[in-house]
Amino acid sequence: CTRTWAGSEGSTITTSVPVDCVVAAPAMPGKMGVAAETAHQSAGAIQGLMDLLQANPQLTESPDDLKRIRITIYEPAFGIIGDPAKRDPRTRQSADHSMVYIIATLLRKAFQSKQVGWKPLMLVPDDYSDQALVDPLTRSLIDGGEEYDAKYPDGIPTTIEFEHRTLGELSSGLVMYPEGHARNESGNLDDLLAHKFGLLASLGVSDSAALAARMTDLRGRTPAEIDELYQFEITP
Repeated sequence: CTRTWAGSEGSTITTSVPVDCVVAAPAMPGKMGVAAETAHQSAGAIQGLMDLLQANPQLTESPDDLKRIRITIYEPAFGIIGDPAKRDPRTRQSADHSMVYIIATLLRKAFQSKQVGWKPLMLVPDDYSDQALVDPLTRSLIDGGEEYDAKYPDGIPTTIEFEHRTLGELSSGLVMYPEGHARNESGNLDDLLAHKFGLLASLGVSDSAALAARMTDLRGRTPAEIDELYQFEITP
């Protein structure tokens, strides 16, 4: 199959990929830390993907059934994370600012784990390792729309759509305030950030829960306690 990138100037880039998977997206920013290791412009697409997977867990059964993915976002984001150079990220720095890579990696984790939801799919540093950067499930692309541009910066206007062999056409609908956005009202943020803290802190300390407690409620600490705040052992 082929994948084609369509830019705002109508330019295209076509490359062959093993699975017929296309991502189309217009751009706009909105990074909250929940996705862990991503650029904020991808937050709306990530939220849309999470919503679609949770509503349709059958999507995780086989990547062969995914015929097409289309992401629609506003222009500022498209210009940053939809840049053709980001279609083939070779470093962590380019990958965490690549819409194609971020969404494809989340889908890869969903296919491999057969799980849906923020916690099991949350991206971590290993998802940007040299091996992960060349994983064969990394594919997709992007293109845009003025109606989305008009909704930014009020929100992070994004829509993600799937064309699936058995489930047909699925859409997340318009995502304006994804998890982590100041206007998001899901009530999930504290729990998700605590989970993210545990994932990342566990890479450097043996007891991430103790470290979280150490860094919490600082207003009630004494000057001596603040002075020793960062005096803890880092594990190799």
